[in-house]
Amino acid sequence: MVRPIVGFLLAAACWAQPGQQATPQYPSPPVEGDWIAHDFVFKSGEKLSELRLHYTTVGTISRDSSGHVSNAVIIMHGTGGSGRAFLGAGFGGELFGKGQPLDVSTHFIVLPDAIGHGKSSKPSDGMHMKFPHYDYEDMVHADYLLLHDGLGVDHLRLVMGTSMGAMHTWVWGEMYPDFMDALMPLASAPVEIAGRNRMFRAMIMQAIKADPDWKDGEYTTPPVNGLVAAQYALWMMTSSPLQLHKANPTHEKADAAVAALRQRAARTDANDMLYQYDCSTDYNPSPLLEKIRAPLWAINSADDEVNPPELGILEREIKRVAHGRYILIPTSDETRGHGTHSRPVVWKNYLIELLQISAK
Repeated sequence: MVRPIVGFLLAAACWAQPGQQATPQYPSPPVEGDWIAHDFVFKSGEKLSELRLHYTTVGTISRDSSGHVSNAVIIMHGTGGSGRAFLGAGFGGELFGKGQPLDVSTHFIVLPDAIGHGKSSKPSDGMHMKFPHYDYEDMVHADYLLLHDGLGVDHLRLVMGTSMGAMHTWVWGEMYPDFMDALMPLASAPVEIAGRNRMFRAMIMQAIKADPDWKDGEYTTPPVNGLVAAQYALWMMTSSPLQLHKANPTHEKADAAVAALRQRAARTDANDMLYQYDCSTDYNPSPLLEKIRAPLWAINSADDEVNPPELGILEREIKRVAHGRYILIPTSDETRGHGTHSRPVVWKNYLIELLQISAK
């Protein structure tokens, strides 16, 4: 069941994309809608009779002479975000306009809200901690059903994602290796989340659960202290020292930035946030990397504290991807640490090259 709502959208702020930007005027307006996956079975064995999957699309589907979709692109957001954030000037404005790499006059762009995020089904809808415990494979499978069964897309020109969406990109390549022409994960690593990365995620989850007001998810008063501590951990997890110093060159500005984190915590649902970080627990595409067939270009930035290059993970793992390439962007005034994933101005030339070499 598809319920489209046509209209222009405002870009949503997400944890890796601070601030809001007005949506550019695209050649065709964004379309927003919901599709219901009936009797969805999660990897845990839990079920939902109706799983709502929200999405935004831009552009129109094209088919080749055999009737197969030839121009569809999926772009997946990061933890805590939504697909709408990609419509802003800093992302869509660099990629979706006339003559740009993903020109919406020639491409059909799908921007889903992942399970547990945005306007898709999530714990805060009412089930709280009784909501099924989803993981990244569930989220990718749901996106596949949305595309294939809901929108009639039987092939993807490109699979791309940022942060969590980048990790989903690796999973896409393994679960559906013949479904796409190319893959571009932005800010990720194709291994189990461990070390510093996992420790910050554990801090976020433990801070929420330790707040007396959480009450096993059945709170009447939001667990603000736990959420504030969780936001502090998240900020440190994803921040760039260079950019933080440039943006907050005085103690007054630095203090104000911390106060803004407290305000963000007050707008966050504790159950949703807990699920959003718990769902990465069993992520580990490393054992199946040889299954990826399409060209995959993994892009990270040198100032990304979530995926620090000194770990040497991608140099090692990319060798197992048949048509893989690892690109490390040096730290500069244009990079934003982990948030570089949402600045196509830094990496879109690589996207153009990937689209060229993967053209059929």
